[in-house]
Amino acid sequence: MTGAATPLLELTALTGGEFAALAGLTLLAGIVRGFSGFALSAMVMATAVVILPPVELIPMLWWLEMAASLIMVRGGWAAADRPMAYGLALGALVGWPLGLSLTLALPVETSKALALGVIVLLAAAQLARLRIPGLATKAGLYGTGVAAGFASGVAHVGGMVVAFYILAADRSARVMRATLVLYLFLGATTSMVVLTLFGVMDFSGITRGLVFAVPTILGVVLGQMLFTERLSGYYRPLCLILLIGLASVGLVRSQLV
Repeated sequence: MTGAATPLLELTALTGGEFAALAGLTLLAGIVRGFSGFALSAMVMATAVVILPPVELIPMLWWLEMAASLIMVRGGWAAADRPMAYGLALGALVGWPLGLSLTLALPVETSKALALGVIVLLAAAQLARLRIPGLATKAGLYGTGVAAGFASGVAHVGGMVVAFYILAADRSARVMRATLVLYLFLGATTSMVVLTLFGVMDFSGITRGLVFAVPTILGVVLGQMLFTERLSGYYRPLCLILLIGLASVGLVRSQLV
């Protein structure tokens, strides 16, 4: 890449090949998010971790998730279970520093393996539709929030943890979706504070996030256009299988390098 692309490479501190790869990966992850409604961060982390370590991907993913959420929001939060969303966000505020501290303390290769391992475990558990009845309690609410924050600090995949709580809660899909949207926005505010305090949300994290939000948004729009109601039941399992495969390949590759 030369000419007009050079300032972008300087801003993002990436080589031409790395920039092109991340643009393609975020476009693909956006498409997956657009037609499945989830897995944006997990998809990017599972693939882009060979280019950037988790601690550099996490701040970038904050911006990508925010951009995708703004595009995908429908209606409002009127149907949301606000106490549930507040409880999850409060728990996440405790878990975020714990997960991020671990990521910062570990060697880069170990943090990569940990992030990929978390993705494989969460995706496999969701694919198996694992239900934990004990989550549907007050302690389960806050515990899920802490676990979601921890998973976010490790691999920015807290939403996959929250999905377990949603499966355990006996509420309508409309209420659960609205609650998840509210939780993600509340979590975005608190996680930005944590990322800033830990010095992780630096200039490169911000610029990469803003730059790669463009292909992400394009992907989300394309994904929404590709969505077909009659095939909606297949999207989630296919995405989870893809996630498990990509993260597993990354794990194997990290052990062989």
